[in-house]
Amino acid sequence: MLLLRTRLFIPQLSSSLLPTISTPSKSFNFSLSFPLQSSFSLSSTTPIFYRHALSSSAAPPPPSDATKFTSTVLFVPPGVDPNDITEDMILPGSNIVIGPYAGHSQIKEVAFVKSSSRAKDCPIDGLPEFAVLGRSNVGKSSLINTLVKKKEVALTSKKPGKTQLINHFLINKSWYIVDLPGYGFAKASESARTDWSAFTKGYFLNRDALVSVLLLVDASVPPQKIDVDCANWLGRNNIPITFVFTKCDKMKGGKGARPEDNIRSFHELIRQNYKQHPPWIMTSSVTGLGRDQLLLHMSQLRNYWDS
Repeated sequence: MLLLRTRLFIPQLSSSLLPTISTPSKSFNFSLSFPLQSSFSLSSTTPIFYRHALSSSAAPPPPSDATKFTSTVLFVPPGVDPNDITEDMILPGSNIVIGPYAGHSQIKEVAFVKSSSRAKDCPIDGLPEFAVLGRSNVGKSSLINTLVKKKEVALTSKKPGKTQLINHFLINKSWYIVDLPGYGFAKASESARTDWSAFTKGYFLNRDALVSVLLLVDASVPPQKIDVDCANWLGRNNIPITFVFTKCDKMKGGKGARPEDNIRSFHELIRQNYKQHPPWIMTSSVTGLGRDQLLLHMSQLRNYWDS
């Protein structure tokens, strides 16, 4: 199951394992909120990128602009032919294509199961799970509370770093949301931060039930090196990932770049190290932006994992 998940759910790998893709000469100029504002059609019949694993020694034909776009920009889930993608298949405010595995996505029941200080103490029932990770002031608990539509399901506080354990929440008696400790600004002792790094990495590397990591990135501020470093570590270790941009409704102090501009800057950094762009989506715990779309994305990953 872990091998199958790795093969099909990770369209991206760190540049330490795969060469980076050079920036094409043509500017795609697409809108973050879509529909696509490109000069080509997504319904192009040009074949998808030839893979380096093909045995043919003949040089493949140059890919079309549409092929480059679907191969390097969009997240195409299992069951979708890239040649058949249309604009209405792409979730607003994201690069995520919805396919046949998308299904029931609403949360009707949530129950706290346990907190664990070690990965080996986590539930062993094998139910699929999504780990929520991010800097300790990124709005992680607020997003979880928004997803389940219940206040204070996940601990929230004005003091970053309140979550110091691996917390499992059972959703609809069939899958888990896992709240992980925030990184970067936790007001914990040096020994606690060291322990956090050890047990969190152990969770990622040994958790067969992990469907994907939801890596939260604050869109109200410019890209942070610690977020890029975390993304690259996950990529190097073949951990499935979805970027969830939080706080897309505001800007710090009313100054600086808009969330859309910060997201674009983050994408540029990620493209330097990823052969294919991971799935990403814009959210706001204040307005509810992206909530239903994120749950729909999670449903198609979960349903394929279960199949």
